[in-house]
Amino acid sequence: MMKMEKMATREGYGKALVKLGAEQQNIVVLDADLAKSTKSYEFCKHYPERFFNMGIAEQNLMGAAAGLAASGKIVFASTFAIFATGRAFEQIRNSIAYPKLNVKIAASHAGLTVGEDGASHQAIVDISIMRSLPNMTVIAPADGVEAEKAVCAAAQYEGPVYLRLGRSAVPVIYGEEHEFTIGKASQLREGHDANIFACGIMVAESLQAAEKLAGEGLAVRVINMATIKPLDQEAVLRAARETGAIVTAEEHSVIGGLGSAVAEVLVENAPIPMERVGVRDTFGESGKPQALLEKYGLTAKEIKEAVYRVIERKNK
Repeated sequence: MMKMEKMATREGYGKALVKLGAEQQNIVVLDADLAKSTKSYEFCKHYPERFFNMGIAEQNLMGAAAGLAASGKIVFASTFAIFATGRAFEQIRNSIAYPKLNVKIAASHAGLTVGEDGASHQAIVDISIMRSLPNMTVIAPADGVEAEKAVCAAAQYEGPVYLRLGRSAVPVIYGEEHEFTIGKASQLREGHDANIFACGIMVAESLQAAEKLAGEGLAVRVINMATIKPLDQEAVLRAARETGAIVTAEEHSVIGGLGSAVAEVLVENAPIPMERVGVRDTFGESGKPQALLEKYGLTAKEIKEAVYRVIERKNK
């Protein structure tokens, strides 16, 4: 059950860094002159000798992160998602993913909910880019609590990780007892008529959609697929067997993201009706976050409609 309070996933990142800094002396944090926005500034306040502002030079940020990781450090490299996956892609590919170095790329301000910053700053293909890289693990936590847990899990994991974080505050879904495991989905609601797989801010929207559908006589399962790579294929195939209808929801293009990852598993193993909710192969624009989500069809309303469509296809 969702709580009333809200917290941005980037806030969970900042909290986790402070905790990890006290526990592990070999953790260092780098930022590209955006520390207050990414919340890596929280680490800087507590451990300034292990924090490095690399300036507005994202390629250098990733190169330095690779060098520190090669010398034995656990490195968190922070910047906005659009700069991490766009401007610094070559450095991530060749200097981090290829040698499988222990760099955690904490990419905040992902998706349409960057809002007024507009299309130039709205990373809506970053999951697609990062999950296509060999050796890269991709995580998009659902709320601030899960973000904190995911960052701690990433610190323990050996190898490169892409952590997708958001700007806006989102409903808190999990309690502090939540256990996050890389590569494992988290079921939030039971149901047999259809299954919704969601990540990031769309998990809360999916829970709202399922609640409305329950009032209309449909039992819809909701699963948070926070780890997009490696995908929990067992969860996907179980949902296919037990519900026969799947909807995916993500604040990302429908091309190459969570929906594509789930579709790949289904088409090779258990072809069933499926619908994808996401950005439909278009750029965003400047606007208030909620208005953008509504314009581009990323709300509980569109998820609910997709569930009805997929169930209709299942019953044909």
